[in-house]
This record gives sequence, C-alpha cells and structure tokens, in this order.
Amino acid sequence: MLALRMRLLRPLQGGCSYSKRTFAHKNLLELSDRGFFQSIFPDTAAPKMKNLFKSSPQSIYAGFDPTADSLHVGNLLVIMGLLHCQRAGHKPIALVGGATGLIGDPSGRKTERNQLGESVIETNLQAIEQQLRKVFKNHEDCLWDTRKYSSKLEPLTIVNNADWYANLSLIDFVANMGRHFRMGSMLSRSSVQSRLESEDGMSFTEFTYQIFQAYDWLHLLRKHNCCFQMGGSDQMGNLMTGHELISRVEPKREVFGMTLPIVTNEEGDKFGKSAGNAVWLDENKTSPFALYQFFMRMPDSEVEKLLKLFTFIPLPEVEQLMREHAKEPEKRKAQTLLAEDVTLLVHGEHGLKQAERVTNALYKGNVDGLAELNLAEIKQTFQGATMVDLLAEPGMSILQLAMKAKCFPTETDAVRIINAGGFYVNQKRVQNIAEVITTGIHVLRNGVSLLRVGKRNFYIVRWQQ
Repeated sequence: MLALRMRLLRPLQGGCSYSKRTFAHKNLLELSDRGFFQSIFPDTAAPKMKNLFKSSPQSIYAGFDPTADSLHVGNLLVIMGLLHCQRAGHKPIALVGGATGLIGDPSGRKTERNQLGESVIETNLQAIEQQLRKVFKNHEDCLWDTRKYSSKLEPLTIVNNADWYANLSLIDFVANMGRHFRMGSMLSRSSVQSRLESEDGMSFTEFTYQIFQAYDWLHLLRKHNCCFQMGGSDQMGNLMTGHELISRVEPKREVFGMTLPIVTNEEGDKFGKSAGNAVWLDENKTSPFALYQFFMRMPDSEVEKLLKLFTFIPLPEVEQLMREHAKEPEKRKAQTLLAEDVTLLVHGEHGLKQAERVTNALYKGNVDGLAELNLAEIKQTFQGATMVDLLAEPGMSILQLAMKAKCFPTETDAVRIINAGGFYVNQKRVQNIAEVITTGIHVLRNGVSLLRVGKRNFYIVRWQQ
C-alpha cells in the first residue's frame, strides 16, 4: 500500500492518529485541475479572482436550506468547497436558510417542495448547523496538518437568513429592492423555464426564491464583505440574479460566483440519492459503516474522480495511487482510501474505527470487531434489524435461539434453512440445529448476538441474565 495513507505511529496534534493532508491552494481556481469547478461567473473574471485570492483573505459563502434534518453526500461537495477555502486562508461562511427554507428552491426540481412548518424548519436548522460544525472540527482534528501550516484556520461562520428577514417590512423590501429585479431576466433562468413548461407550472412562492437568495448575497457583502458565492451548478441562475442585484445596488463592488458540478453516478442519478435512498451525514440515518461501504462500492471508473473531489490528497499522489490500483484492482486500494477519508471527515476517528471494525467483522470474519461495538453502535450499524431481548437459558440450542428470536415463521422453515447453510450467528455459518449456545462463541463479550438469515435479514439478540 502507498505510504501516502499509512497510519502514523503516534497521534498528531488534535489527537487523531490518521495522516493529515498537506495540500492547499490559496488561488482557489487551481482546484479546476481536480474537476472542482464547473463554471465561474462572470466568465471573464478569472484574472481578477486570482488576484483577489492571492492578495488577501476573502469571505466565501455557500447556502444550505433545511429541507431535511440532515445533509447528505450530495451536499458534501459544497462543504468540501468551503473547507478548501478555509485551508487556503480564506473565510468560509455557511448560510442556513431559516427563511428561504420556508419558500423552497425550485432549482433542479420538477415539482414544488412540500411546505415545512416553522417548528420542523427550526429542528432541521439545529441539526444542520451541528453537522457543519462537526465536519469542520473533524477536518481540523484529523485532516489538517498543523506541523506544515503554522497559521490557524479561519473559523467557520454560520449565519441564518431568518435573522435579517425577521424585522424587514414586506412593503419596504418590495419598494426598495423589487425595483432592481427585471422580469425578463428572472423568467429566462433555466430553473424557471423548465418549471413553466411543466404540467404543474410554477408557484409565485418558488418564483421569488431567486430574489431572496440574491438579497442574501447583498446582505453578506455589506455585513461580511463577502464577494464570493459558491454553489452547485443548478444554482447558476440564482447566482446571476444576485450578481445583477449587487451591480445595481452597489455598482462599485465586484462579486463573483463559482459553481461546482452536480456529481452523478454511472446511471446519471444524483450522487447518494439513487432510487430515493439518500446517503445521509447524520450517523443515526446512515451509519458510519454504511457511509464507508457506500464509497467502498464505488466502481473503478468513478473512483479517481471522487478522490479528486472528496479528499484533500494532492493530485500527484492520486495519480500514483491509481497506477497502483490498476495493477491490483481486486484489492480496492483507491476505494479504501476514499472511504477512509470521507468517513473520517464526516464521522471523525471514532466513526472510522467503528466502520472498520464492522467491515472486518462482516467481510473478513473478524468477530472481535463486533464484540467491541456497544448496543447503540450495533443498532446504528444494522439499521432496520429486529431487536430481541432473550433470557439466557442453559442448554439452549441453535434451533431454539432461532425460533425465540422469531427468525423463521415455522420450525420446519428453520430446520430446512439452517441445514442448508442459510443461518449465521455473529457472521459464522451454523448448520447444526442441536448445537448449544456458548458464551464467547455465540454470545459476544458485549452481551449481544448478531443473527442473520440469508444475506440481509439481521436480528440483534440482547441477552438478559
């Protein structure tokens, strides 16, 4: 395995025992070499942007609407963008949309979002803010090399746009800001056009979204001197509207937009959201093990692109890794490094170790990994598994255990499937229905047994003394 990602023998500053990433670009446009930016706006602004990035720290913001109580891996690329800003010495700002979340962004959608209540929005806001802070802390603790870079990272600033709309009069807003928006430009946006041509059309509420996002940028420019906005490529229309507003209200100020590609899989589905099954950043919705395995399963054709987008590994080392991977693709070195770095960023060292323990237990026959998990971690890892409390009885057989845990509808089914090799205890196939349950073999030292029928039907037995 390459030396670029070997465990260090001693912990680094911050207490994380994984190797730190030393790559950073002060000129963020150099990230284009990693396929990071799809476009910049205005499209002739690259020289000016380069000079600003190199001359002084810049404030750069990206927005996150609270449409759910967790961000997902599709949001992760935008978070990576803010982290690259921070690594380069710039000032990252995350805007959470307490106001715009009530409206709903039509970008990239075929139908209008369901309206969320204020209490739901507030719950989602708190969860998203906590996630953002956790990811930035994991990055600083585990992926930022303080030995190479002596300067401290600029802290993440989180703002909520509900704070400046709360006391803003509707009449004043329309009178003072509305006159700067042009209907022709607003109607020409692709996000608007596609919806106007759809069967359901577009509501006035959704149509106004670009106005509020534009005003958000103006507010951040005035309060935080924020000249840069970053977002997915589906946000280009909203970025253009903000640029036009600022050019009319603050004609002496220059602002710039940067869009990131919408990452899709080989089938063209949005990354992490295929078949409606989002891969969440919240460990209670998608466990560290599930996140780790999501990236471990990436096909060879995608892994190099994802290493460039979702890790901080320098490009020469990515290229070296891919050369080694090509020699022994069955070892999945590239996928392993990708899964490690993303899990470390999202869930920290504890989450990565948990994911590795479960991976070793499930796929490499190392039962000790399961024994090291507590009950909460097991439930989190095997989401959807049936939980059963059983009283430990001397002489209990495999067949009796299977029936008490309700793994089979009938004893006849149990005997047939167990004899055929379709029943597992702690990931070990068991075919003797008369085998007696033994502590240390069938019951792990954490007082739990993991039963499995077939490939995916898990049952968690918590033993009562």
